[in-house]
Amino acid sequence: MKLSRTPNCFFAIVLFSAASLATAQEQSGSAKPVSKREVDHPPPMRIPNIGLVIHGGAGTIERSKMTPEREREYRAGLERALAAGYEILKKGGSSLDATEAAVRVLEDDPHFNAGRGSVFTSAGTNEMDAAIMDGHTLNAGAVASLKHIKNPISLARLVMDKSGHVMMDGEGAEAFARENGIELVDQKYFFTQERWEALQKIKAAEKHRTGAAGKKIRITDQDRHGTVGAVALDKNGNLAAATSTGGTTNKRPGRVGDSPVIGAGTYASNATCAVSATGDGEYFIRATVGHDVSALMEYRGMSLEEAAQTVLDKVAKLGGAGGLIAIDHRGNITLPFNTSGMYRGYVDPNGKLVVEIYR
Repeated sequence: MKLSRTPNCFFAIVLFSAASLATAQEQSGSAKPVSKREVDHPPPMRIPNIGLVIHGGAGTIERSKMTPEREREYRAGLERALAAGYEILKKGGSSLDATEAAVRVLEDDPHFNAGRGSVFTSAGTNEMDAAIMDGHTLNAGAVASLKHIKNPISLARLVMDKSGHVMMDGEGAEAFARENGIELVDQKYFFTQERWEALQKIKAAEKHRTGAAGKKIRITDQDRHGTVGAVALDKNGNLAAATSTGGTTNKRPGRVGDSPVIGAGTYASNATCAVSATGDGEYFIRATVGHDVSALMEYRGMSLEEAAQTVLDKVAKLGGAGGLIAIDHRGNITLPFNTSGMYRGYVDPNGKLVVEIYR
């Protein structure tokens, strides 16, 4: 999907006082008066484009398997995330703040595989990854293998802003969080019955391949993985990307996917675009998805839509499934995926929140 917008424009505005303008008119013979209102209230400058796109994971998402109530819950969660990020952009806030805010909302929603709704490792624990990147400076922060951080995306932001590093993981990252006042929670905070049952289902499938009565155990993408992310363009023309995930169900403790890998699951550059990916992380790392989209635009002159689809096709050839969201420095957006669905949303040029799930 592509949504085109008018490129940003820069204006030079010269204001004259009423007296000097009147003098100039008298000298030129112009008699048109200038009202006090026109002097005190000059025409407003045009606000440059702003844009926001989010995702809540891609996979086998079938309308026939989704109850109306569950679909409403997913849509409501995506709308809350869009509203949180867009409110910041409308008020002139930064793309970094907008993406962090949108992702935090999704991390707090147990329907999505990040933060509160994170899946379980094979050891029955939750380990979370996240990253954020500033397209203006190319600064980035990433965290991995977190077990007690309520909002991993905010710790990734802190790593970028205060640590002097790009990536921190595990106990070291959590010690850094504690030193800087980031909220830590007990592992029980991340427990959801749905995620626990998904772990048991996958373990049973691996052990027996079929159920006790010979019935095949059906494993869905909802059981296995998911990611959340956001990309944004602010009024100053700055891009940002943020991604957060609980990883894949039944993963080995210590496994890290593409979400916190700068240039793979997360990337932003003002010269080109901002990207957040979701899917089979090992393939997205190998394809360096985020940076590849940017490179195809910068070095090959491809459009955002063409570059994103080209890279996603590369992922598919490797054997991976998933999708991505991206926005370029002109405000164009694209949301391609090669699965049956992707939880996604964006704000259209009129400020309307648009949420979609199915292909």
